[in-house]
Amino acid sequence: MTASEPDAPDIRRLTRLGDSDIAGLAAVLVDCVEGGASVSFMHPLSLDKAAAFWRGLADDVARGGRLLYAATDEQGIVGTVQVVLEQPENQPHRGDVAKMLVHRRGRGRGIGAALLRAAEAGARAAGKTLLVLDTATGSDAERLYARLGWTRVGEVPDYALWPRGGLCATTFFYRRLG
Repeated sequence: MTASEPDAPDIRRLTRLGDSDIAGLAAVLVDCVEGGASVSFMHPLSLDKAAAFWRGLADDVARGGRLLYAATDEQGIVGTVQVVLEQPENQPHRGDVAKMLVHRRGRGRGIGAALLRAAEAGARAAGKTLLVLDTATGSDAERLYARLGWTRVGEVPDYALWPRGGLCATTFFYRRLG
């Protein structure tokens, strides 16, 4: 989907996190965990704990150490992705894509692809030439990254837990930005 298509998601970069942004982001995170996504949190995830996670990133976002994008629809924030720009001094060219999340109500509408393209463009504009990420093996996200041209590096078994328990393998990807 492109921004000129009628149903294209509205993607914006958040440079400050207000209460409504935090509430919307928290709702997306909770929905993803409830839907079974392995994204660092266990089920059940409370809205308060999810909001605390986003509040914990607010200073980093405001300082520019992390790019944060949100996709919105008629109900509010429906998806998000981050690019962690601050890296060790021997890796200034690299960024990490993190917490690519799409609410279940927004899946299948091109929101994940639009968020990823925004993250790539933002990282490129910030001078990054390489992005890396990891995702649950076998997930919709893994298929999305492969479809959008990311290079699969490999899989680590038993890397994390699924939100309701049980071990989850993780697949690592990279993308060179030109």
